[in-house]
Amino acid sequence: MIPRLPLIFFIPLILSCFLCLYRVFRGPTSADRIVAVDILGILVVGFCALFVVYTPRKYFMDIAIAWTLLGFIGALTLAKYLEGKRFDE
Repeated sequence: MIPRLPLIFFIPLILSCFLCLYRVFRGPTSADRIVAVDILGILVVGFCALFVVYTPRKYFMDIAIAWTLLGFIGALTLAKYLEGKRFDE
């Protein structure tokens, strides 16, 4: 039997997701949007961690690790693009 997930942990994550989405759509600069998308990735990792703790499905940890690595590489790529440098520099 899968235990019910406590909402006290999910409510702050969901609220943070909405705040990040607001910043993505209304961000004054592209750097603000990039930071908001990066934070959304961190929140997805938080959701995966909660799922691992409260369900018997352990593959969510693999998803969290892969998401973290892709988010890091994506943030570096976008920062380099905004700086105006080529990818091989």
